[in-house]
Amino acid sequence: MSVYSFKETTVFKKSFSLAMQVFEISKLFPKEEKYSLTDQVRRSSRSVSANLAEAYRKKRYPAHFISKLTDCDAENSETGVWIEFAFACEYINVEIKQNLISQNEEVGKLLFHMINNPEKY
Repeated sequence: MSVYSFKETTVFKKSFSLAMQVFEISKLFPKEEKYSLTDQVRRSSRSVSANLAEAYRKKRYPAHFISKLTDCDAENSETGVWIEFAFACEYINVEIKQNLISQNEEVGKLLFHMINNPEKY
């Protein structure tokens, strides 16, 4: 198995896709949000995929693998909150919010499964 096998996982593909969508949508946020909401939602969304890469490098140590997966889950949850803020601030409409939250929840479910069944990965 390749050391980069994490890129082949559904959770990586979905989290990377979500991060890229967040990036594109956040380009439209007001300039005054640059150092707050825009940076925060970009950072947390990207951290899911980045932490997954780290997790896979620690697979030989199950407790470390699970720990990094919980980091992924935490970052994913944070992303969901920033999406809610973007909607509440009226930077995104309800359709965009629902689409992003749906993807965010799917990533969360996949991570939850990985955390509870690390031997399958």
